[in-house]
Amino acid sequence: METFIQLSDMHFYAYHGCLPTENVIGTDYIVNLKIGLDLSKAMESDDLNDTINYQIIYDLIEKEIHQQSKLIEHVAGRIVKVLHQHFPQITSLKLKLSKTNPPLGGEVASADIIVETTFL
Repeated sequence: METFIQLSDMHFYAYHGCLPTENVIGTDYIVNLKIGLDLSKAMESDDLNDTINYQIIYDLIEKEIHQQSKLIEHVAGRIVKVLHQHFPQITSLKLKLSKTNPPLGGEVASADIIVETTFL
């Protein structure tokens, strides 16, 4: 049986971008995360110690989102790295990081980076 934890539509305000104005004005970012791991013990025990604490996941993502970068690709890579370092029991991860209203000279809802990886 495959089991996952999914956190959807986490909203943050941050200052990422290559343009100087992006580092002053900032914009909204949306993070969607799906983590694969063995949750069978938690399903039986009803004990938080047998799963991953969602609050810690959120806090780790928030810390990385607020560390300024030029590229959202860099931010996404840092998030994947810190989550796997903190939770080595993760077997797979899918992360979608969306930058809303990117300055592209036209109406664009978001620019997204999607990272899917499997850990052995």
